[in-house]
Amino acid sequence: MLRIFVFLVGFELCVLGFIYIISYLNLLSLGYNFIEYVKFICSKPECIIGPVGLIIVFLTIFTSKGDKDELYL
Repeated sequence: MLRIFVFLVGFELCVLGFIYIISYLNLLSLGYNFIEYVKFICSKPECIIGPVGLIIVFLTIFTSKGDKDELYL
């Protein structure tokens, strides 16, 4: 149950972070080049939570705590 909760929190962080990253793509049309855009994205904490959420999701999917938590397809 805890893994499902952590997965959902990570998924929400991932969605929120990447929404901000995509919304800041408008800076490229204002004259920013790609390097300036990446520097700007790395300086914003609301954009950093996207990759953090992605790491949390990957960790909850690919780590197992024994036989009872394995996925059976």
